[in-house]
Amino acid sequence: MLSDNIAKLNADIASTGKEVTVVAATKTVPAEIINLLPSYGILAAGENKVQELLSKYNDVKGITWHFIGRLQRNKVKYIADKVDMIHSVDSFELAEEIEKRCCKIDKIMNVLVEINTGSEASKGGVSYDEVEGLCERIQGLPHLKLRGLMGVFPIAADESAYARLGASYDLLKDKFGFDCLSAGMSADYMTAIKYGANIIRPGSCLFGQRNYNK
Repeated sequence: MLSDNIAKLNADIASTGKEVTVVAATKTVPAEIINLLPSYGILAAGENKVQELLSKYNDVKGITWHFIGRLQRNKVKYIADKVDMIHSVDSFELAEEIEKRCCKIDKIMNVLVEINTGSEASKGGVSYDEVEGLCERIQGLPHLKLRGLMGVFPIAADESAYARLGASYDLLKDKFGFDCLSAGMSADYMTAIKYGANIIRPGSCLFGQRNYNK
């Protein structure tokens, strides 16, 4: 099943003619399955809970870890040495904590600023009005490398939401040297790619439906 699902994903991406990095969303996926991914050309995995990432970290080989969920400042210290990119920076206070922890281990952390694309109070991310100001402040932190933006879309968001994220990225990319737009999961990755995403975070389309109550 996994090989067929990855083949379909790769065919979909190839049909766009664009270069896209796959960060497999591995919530609830066991380490032994994650360890199969490199043999199919997927070299990055994303977790959205610190504890779950830590529980798998020592058992997974050949994978670069990304953190893709809401990150509490008091949890940064546990993952600063373990992840290559944090997609979900949504406050300067969080950025400062990442700076503090990475300074201690002499590491440059790749980060993305998360935009709350649906203006949902329950979701992380900054508003479109806030994103440029936050990016400017992050640029002053020497142990953070600001690579771009990340968006999570409400279920059944229309294409204008994706277009707006892509337009914001295009507007800011030259000023900040962006090269990463992280958007799109299993149900919407093709729409996200259409509007400029070059990192996608598929999960269930690769691994099947999962039990999130574990």
